[in-house]
Amino acid sequence: MHRRRRTALLLSAAIVAAPLLTACGNDAHPGAAAVVGGQRITVSQLENRVSEVRTAQRAAVPDEAAYVQVIAKSGTLPRDVLHNLVLDEVLHKAAKDADVSVTRKEIQQMRADLEGQAGGAKALETAWLQQYGIPPQRLDENLRLQLEAQKLATVLGTDTGKPAFWNALAAASKQLDIDVNPRYGTWDVQKSSRADAKTPWVREVTAAGAQPAM
Repeated sequence: MHRRRRTALLLSAAIVAAPLLTACGNDAHPGAAAVVGGQRITVSQLENRVSEVRTAQRAAVPDEAAYVQVIAKSGTLPRDVLHNLVLDEVLHKAAKDADVSVTRKEIQQMRADLEGQAGGAKALETAWLQQYGIPPQRLDENLRLQLEAQKLATVLGTDTGKPAFWNALAAASKQLDIDVNPRYGTWDVQKSSRADAKTPWVREVTAAGAQPAM
């Protein structure tokens, strides 16, 4: 495994709030899985994103018995996907507040580096799907997330494991006034994570590789 440079992979287990949270289907946000910065993430949108993952998993695992095992191991997928959707907005807000931006060229370069380490584009897509629940069509979006985190940490003079980075995300979470449907868990502002998530969403990986560091 290559260990030249390390970067934070911003993901939850499979992979997805603030003060008191509203109830499922309440009058304020009917049909919303979450409201972030006044913008709704609808249940329908969430279900579509979950379907993308399931479709990719099914295509990658044609054996029925194996697919059943994959489903069993990712039973919290809707919550994990929502976690990522909310987290994406939190990180983007924190990055924007710090005047951090990511270019298309930077995403392409990171992808090329990762593909080189993984053994090609298909191998990288398979690795991201199997390890993190990211379907191929969402890979570039996720790489943007990784780069925003790296650059935000650099601007803050810290890294993604230090309080300064997490404090920036906590501040963004508070400003966005995140309201998650309890059906999908709760959101811990200070940790910028689902409060009931069993696996941290930050995983260390090599900057040019697709495998988590041990």
